[in-house]
Amino acid sequence: MVRYLRQVWFILKGSRNKLPQLLIIFIFTSILEILGLGLIPPFLQLASNPNIVYENQILNWFYSIFNFQSPNQFIAILALIFSFVYCLRSLLYFLSKLYVVKFSTLQKGQMFLRLLDSYLNVPYTFHLSRNTSSFIKNVIVETQQFYINCLTPLLNSIGNLIMILFLLTALARTNLLLLVSVMGIIILISLGFYPLRKKFKKWGRDNSESHQEMIRVMNHALGSVKETRIIGCEQYFFDAMSIQVEKFRRATNFRNSLQFLPKIMTETMLIIVVMIFAAFAQIYWQESAQEITTTLAIFSVASIRLIPSSSQLISAMGRLQSTVYSVRILYEDLKEAEKNQVNKPLFTPQKYEKSSIPGNVIANDNIIKFRDCIELKNLFYRYPESESLTIQNICMKIKKGDSIGLIGKSGAGKTTLVDMLLGLLIPEKGNIEVDGMSIYDNIRSWQNLLGYIPQSIFLTDDSIERNIAFGIPDSLIDKVRVQQAIASAQLTTFIQSLPNGVNTIVGERGVKLSGGQRQRVGIARAIYHQREILVLDEATAALDNETERLVNESINSLSGEKTLIIIAHRLSTVKNCDCLYLLETGRVVKSGSYQDVLGQ
Repeated sequence: MVRYLRQVWFILKGSRNKLPQLLIIFIFTSILEILGLGLIPPFLQLASNPNIVYENQILNWFYSIFNFQSPNQFIAILALIFSFVYCLRSLLYFLSKLYVVKFSTLQKGQMFLRLLDSYLNVPYTFHLSRNTSSFIKNVIVETQQFYINCLTPLLNSIGNLIMILFLLTALARTNLLLLVSVMGIIILISLGFYPLRKKFKKWGRDNSESHQEMIRVMNHALGSVKETRIIGCEQYFFDAMSIQVEKFRRATNFRNSLQFLPKIMTETMLIIVVMIFAAFAQIYWQESAQEITTTLAIFSVASIRLIPSSSQLISAMGRLQSTVYSVRILYEDLKEAEKNQVNKPLFTPQKYEKSSIPGNVIANDNIIKFRDCIELKNLFYRYPESESLTIQNICMKIKKGDSIGLIGKSGAGKTTLVDMLLGLLIPEKGNIEVDGMSIYDNIRSWQNLLGYIPQSIFLTDDSIERNIAFGIPDSLIDKVRVQQAIASAQLTTFIQSLPNGVNTIVGERGVKLSGGQRQRVGIARAIYHQREILVLDEATAALDNETERLVNESINSLSGEKTLIIIAHRLSTVKNCDCLYLLETGRVVKSGSYQDVLGQ
């Protein structure tokens, strides 16, 4: 439990300063609770015997100084005062619960943002080892679990524990034997739940794992719905989902059903104890009816708060155990992100005036500017947990405005080398320098020079204009630059043929566009963002010959204006490159012109 609480404390980083306020509210509410409880015995005695007003010095002083006309009038005023105290207590109790809800929902929202920020900024290798469904599940499901079954119960438990301690202290002065009996019941019920802690952990883990699998099945089934329909494997995905739904149902049913037991058992046992106490007090202990009535009245009023507080506290133990898995996942991901934090995206004032886009602004003397040459110096790279090197002693020079082609068989290291050029992978040895300055002095500034065009362009289900100006708010989109990018990517004729022009919605992943059109939108995106270096990773591999020719025309039109780094299997794509590099098993085995490398 100590490790669990330490992990929760880490997750609450940035909001811990609000916890003392919450503790003060809990304590003040508990004091008012005890004050209201403590007023009950004297008021009941006074109501049953009004002459006490004259016998008690304090009451008599108040009675005289305020010039009451009769004891009944005094009792009526006291009743109003006591009612006000209870109303104030109830109001503060409501406000404390409201504060817990606000604090918890605030944490939930901040957790969404922290996780998304973490996943966007951790090293690229972190993403290579994880499934996208796990990220989605953590942001949506685990955050919800943390909010509902960890943070809210934990905060309420603190308030309930303080309330119970205050109530038990007050009851100890009323009847010690009855107090011991009540405490015994609470302890016994708590101990009865203790053996179930492993079950709660298992149900929480099953709940989390089934959620991830359901997201994964949905991604696979709907992400390839065309193939799913043609192959006819709808039943396969339905059966896979059914298994996870059943796993989720069982875990949730068992966990939620047992949450009702503490309240039922606490209410039942307390009522039995109070009834037995009333019988024994009169028969064996010869206590007066008035004393028994007063004691039972106090315990009855106290039970109104004691029963829900104790049952919620016991129930919270199970709920906290069920979130051990969720808390550990959130803790490990946030810890990993904190340990491996990299620079966040940079938007410089020169590019976006009055920009509200978040990002770090770097000092002018630290900005990487590409004027002459990029140099790869003795690069070595090995993937995490891999014994063999993927990149071995690669050296390369790329002049500004040149077109460079990287060719080789699958597994030769082309994509890994490009990922290193993109600043996504950090070399084990060696360096990448731009005009003598290491890109690792400011990765973000280096990446601001790069445009990346993969084999499969990612397009959002939005307009062509927004996909070209990807990541830019509508108010900051430069319409003139969009048109220039469209012209450079040779999309003008196509877009003019559309009824809605640049406002045409492309569909999810650009499904309404052809492969060649998607690639040219990707090229237009890189041009719009004014990237000096374009990296094309098998950008035409999935296209037919005619479409490839059109895309290659778009690419070749940029030659000399942009520095191009092209990965290709099709040799026609790199035929016009200034220099080719042939890679085998992570090494450059041949370099030079098209004729020098391929002898054609």
